[in-house]
Amino acid sequence: MASIRREIIVNAKPDAVWDAVRDVGAVHRRLVPGFVVDTRLEDGARVVTFANGVVARELIVDVDDTARRLVWSVTGSPRLTHHNASMQVIAQDERQSLVVWIADVLPHEVAGYIGGLMEQGLATMKKTLEQ
Repeated sequence: MASIRREIIVNAKPDAVWDAVRDVGAVHRRLVPGFVVDTRLEDGARVVTFANGVVARELIVDVDDTARRLVWSVTGSPRLTHHNASMQVIAQDERQSLVVWIADVLPHEVAGYIGGLMEQGLATMKKTLEQ
């Protein structure tokens, strides 16, 4: 299994960053506008449409307000046999946040593609949250 880890420092208060991350139905508006163009909530999941046209159904596994950690899993993807991811917001100080995004995926061959998407997503997130 490929395990991909990406992280970025965001110059924004940890509570504000976490508030945007935990708002699972507003990814396209509050967290990564333009990278994700639509989010639709279903029972226990969200359906995310990316700018490149890919649509993913993400089962929401956990929203942990104490740890500021969101966990989700992509289900029903023809390209992935396994996908589990987490995003955690870690306070660096009162005005700066470390965002850690980890994804475990199969098959191994998709790791480069998924890692590239994660990097694009984090860059968009940083730009959005620092405005």
